[in-house]
Order: sequence, then structure tokens, then C-alpha cells
Amino acid sequence: MKKKKFNLEDIPGVGPKLADKLTETGFTDPMSIAVASPGELARILEIGKATAGKIINNVRQMLKMGYTSADKVWEQRKKIGKISTGSQALDELLGGGVETQAITETYGQFGSGKSQIGFQLSVNVQLPPEKGGLNANCLFIDTEATFRPGRISQIATALGLDSNKILKNIYVARAYNSDHEVFLVEKANEIIEDKKIRLLIIDSLTSHFRADYIGRGELAPRQQKLNKLLHHLQRLADSMNLAVFVTNQVLSNPAILFGDPTRPVGGHVLAHQSTYRIYLRKSSGEKRIAKMMDSPNLPPGECIFRITPEGIRDVK
Repeated sequence: MKKKKFNLEDIPGVGPKLADKLTETGFTDPMSIAVASPGELARILEIGKATAGKIINNVRQMLKMGYTSADKVWEQRKKIGKISTGSQALDELLGGGVETQAITETYGQFGSGKSQIGFQLSVNVQLPPEKGGLNANCLFIDTEATFRPGRISQIATALGLDSNKILKNIYVARAYNSDHEVFLVEKANEIIEDKKIRLLIIDSLTSHFRADYIGRGELAPRQQKLNKLLHHLQRLADSMNLAVFVTNQVLSNPAILFGDPTRPVGGHVLAHQSTYRIYLRKSSGEKRIAKMMDSPNLPPGECIFRITPEGIRDVK
């Protein structure tokens, strides 16, 4: 049954003009308004922050947002979708695949397979649920000029899909600095519902933040900006039932003399906000090792998968 369209003008304080602005910027779903910050909504609608706060509170009252019983939370969790990575072992490590309403972060050295998993997911999300997809499309924000349509075409062809159709359903934007990256995420509302988007990929999340904020004196503003971006991503994931997949760069800690000195960029801000955190390492040949570093519900574990010309696959 088709969901009844929400009438924005039913919100107290929202007239025809404000309703048009909300529609233009992609705020057509009441949940996306309810989880917005007053500052963000005030900027979009060009109104005062106090007025924006009242609109947000009115929507929250309409949606009866507040304390609820755990069984209702469980019902909401049942709406979560899973996207296969192409490897059964990696899917099992992730509890069935990359899930919606969550931020999944992968980090590792160059060549560890971060981007390759993103390419595979951008194809797999378009598959039907019985084949590990969501019958939906993908947004791809490229910050390192590493997006390769040819590679995606290769993966799609290996699955017997029409590569041209697959590419048409992946909407790509190149981010040139951290401000542009934030802007693209904030503008994502405008096309997520219209283009049937269920997966948002950022490859990589921290690249521009490292380049734009240099030195210890810039650390605080960098982390504040990154924190704001991550919370916006989580709001998108929650309100749009969206899977957010981000790759992250690493650095080496010279103080560690024994053991693995590799650690992800982004510090505690990113560590706390990522729902699932996977560390990728190179192995021999096509093989890669994935280790679950953090999860609210999954046990620590490791798996081995392969990066082949056909895409992400299990070890034979």
C-alpha cells in the first residue's frame, strides 16, 4: 500500500512559502524535519532560529517523538535493510551485510580494498533483496578522484547486469574541499527520495579534512566540523532508512614500537559516531583481511575475502 503523502502545510507555523522551500531542499519527509537542528533549518528557510525550533518541535509532537517502549523500537529495527558486499564471509562479519540506519566505516592502508567494497556496494544495492540488494540506487561522493565507472561496469557485467543501466543509477559528485563535502551531504536530501536512494558512499570521508586543517591549532575546528557532518549523516540514515558507507584514511603512530602502528584518522569523534568499524589489511595476492573493530551488537572477529576482476568474492 502506498504511503500517504505528508502535507507540509499541516505543520503549525509552516505556510505555503515555507512548504515550497522545504520541498525544494528535499525536506518532504516529516522525520527529516524532526531530526534537523534549528540552525540548519533556519539557514535553509531563511527564518529565525527560534522560529525554526518551534517548527521542529511541532513536527516532533505530530510524530509523537519522545520515550517509547522497546518493542516499538524493535519494530522500527525490523525495517532495516542489508546490502551484500559480494563476500559471504564479509557479510557474516557485518551481521548480514551493510545495513541501513547506520554508518559503516572501513579504514586501512592504500590498496586494502576500501574503494573496491564501495564500488561493489554501489552495484549490489540495485539488486533485488533475494540477491542481496534493496532494489534502490546510490549516491557516491568522491573526495580523492578515485571513482572509476569502468570498474563498476566490470563488476556489473560479471553479475550479468546491464552496466549502462547500473551506471545511470549511481549519482556521483566530486568534492573539492571539506566545505564542498559538507555542502554535498546537506544537499543530499533533495535527491534521496526522488531518485530512490538507499545507499550513500563517501570515499574518503577524512581526506579533505586532513588537507584543509593542518597543525594542532586547527585540530579543534576540524573535529567540530567533522562531528557536525557525521551527525548529519546519521540523521539522513535514520530519517531516510539509508545505508551510509564511508572509507577512512590511516596514519602510522611512531610511538608504537611493537604491534600494528596503524590507526584511523578522525580520532574519537569518528570512532564514537561510526556504527560499525572495519579495519582492512592486505594479505597475499587478491586476499584481504577484514577485522571488526567496533559494533554495538556484533562480536569481534576477522574474515578473509578476495578482490578479483569480477569484484569482491569469497576465498575459494
